[in-house]
Amino acid sequence: MTEAFTPPTRFAVPGRIAVGAGTGNQWQTATLTGIRRETPRAASFRLAVPGWAGHLPGQHLMLRLSAPDGYTAQRHYSLASAPDDSGHIELTLDRVDGGEVSGWFHSEARPGDRVDVRGPVSGFFAWPGDRAALLIGAGSGVVPLMSMVRHHRARGLSVPLRLLVSARSPAELIYAREYGAETTPVFTRSGPPGAPVGRMTAAHLAPLLDDGPPGGWEAYVCGSNAFAEHASRLLVAAGQPVDRIRIERFG
Repeated sequence: MTEAFTPPTRFAVPGRIAVGAGTGNQWQTATLTGIRRETPRAASFRLAVPGWAGHLPGQHLMLRLSAPDGYTAQRHYSLASAPDDSGHIELTLDRVDGGEVSGWFHSEARPGDRVDVRGPVSGFFAWPGDRAALLIGAGSGVVPLMSMVRHHRARGLSVPLRLLVSARSPAELIYAREYGAETTPVFTRSGPPGAPVGRMTAAHLAPLLDDGPPGGWEAYVCGSNAFAEHASRLLVAAGQPVDRIRIERFG
């Protein structure tokens, strides 16, 4: 009987979220300036944060909603935007059934609304753009990976970067309009005419790992618990060093 692979804890989870010194540990007021629909259940929200300290692709922020009666709800969300000096950041949120914060954003939020943000937080999953990156995501797990793709493009970085992204169908593929030659989509339930459909397999990874860049890849995996376990098993079985796999999971 083969024992199931479980990644070492220090690679499987981002660890305790830490807030850095300076403005990153202070709540700031952010103003919603735009909403863009990505899929039937996901939308991107653009926020103006004049005092934003900047971030690295892959980092999070803490977001706080406050009701008139003093009730507050806090969640942490991955940043979707590339680091820049525009004074704006973007989040992409799935509508979560029964979710207080995502429900408000999808049902009630309008440009001009204000929320509180703090960050950036957590550096475990950050990619500064200094090493070849193999990005593997599923569903909304692609959000921090898209920050990396956008950073790579905006800076014209020469280090190799590739993205494998899994979605149930083309209609549920977040950021579908933005993907380029660096991206390979995998559809698990329905796909374009003639395209194979099914779960991500070793065959999707083989061309990237067999013909990888000198020095190999730094692998970033983000998705549900089940997807993260599946993708990490595939990577390790294909020879990716465990200490070069960074994983964020949810659900």
